[in-house]
Amino acid sequence: MGIYHRPDKLKDALALLEAERVIIAAGCTDLFAATEAQELGSGSGDVVLDVTALSELQGIQKVAKGWRIGAAATWSDLVAASLPPAFDMLKQAARQVGGIQVQNAGTLVGNICNASPAADGVPPLLALDAEVELLRPGGIRRVALRDFVTGPRQTARENDEIVSALLVPEGSISGHSAFEKLGSRSHLVISIAMVAACLEVSDGQVTGAAVAVGACSPVAARLSALETALIGVVVDDIEDVVGEAQISAALSPISDVRGSAEYRFEAVPELVRRALRSAAEAAGCSI
Repeated sequence: MGIYHRPDKLKDALALLEAERVIIAAGCTDLFAATEAQELGSGSGDVVLDVTALSELQGIQKVAKGWRIGAAATWSDLVAASLPPAFDMLKQAARQVGGIQVQNAGTLVGNICNASPAADGVPPLLALDAEVELLRPGGIRRVALRDFVTGPRQTARENDEIVSALLVPEGSISGHSAFEKLGSRSHLVISIAMVAACLEVSDGQVTGAAVAVGACSPVAARLSALETALIGVVVDDIEDVVGEAQISAALSPISDVRGSAEYRFEAVPELVRRALRSAAEAAGCSI
């Protein structure tokens, strides 16, 4: 039999991390499936550490240099939170993560740590330049999200670390944003492709842009070439700037049961245009 721990004090959780190798649980909407085991914690040496009772890991707060999303914050917490418009793309993604039961239990940090190429939370958080805060006994470190997710089901978290929060810097929350997802239906489906876009607009021109694509490469990717090309463009012309070459250079989609690589390559430019159009409209510009 495995052992299950749900401490309510952070020091107890850190002590357990120091003493044992654990399976960290937060929401558990995909944890069991990701193990590919017959039972979670069924091995004689399995130790499960549930972090959802730790008050230090709960909530979504404005902090001195931006926003902090605790590791135990759920998708429903995010949707209910009062946040700047730049977070709209993340809220839109949250509303499409499973059904309401999954949104009530699942956590953003769990979505990141699961590290699926189709994780809906990753593109919006990439576009927000999010950082991952990790705690270990005696220390804390921060890693950019782009460096934290290293591959399918792979992250930079060490065995003695807990992801305690996601941090969004102040400088990334001045624009308006939108999220577009392609699936076989609108909800309760794994993404074939998805796009998160955030635009800063001044006097009818783009002054800042962040665009990220998920489910089309081993790790979600920012479209840096497109972001650069958008700067200074009149809002009415932003859809014309979107080129397949700018997009395909950053992606390496696979063919699977949900769609072929060719289909994904064809779909992403249109999803990007839709996301940019919606972000511009949210900023008060009609296209």
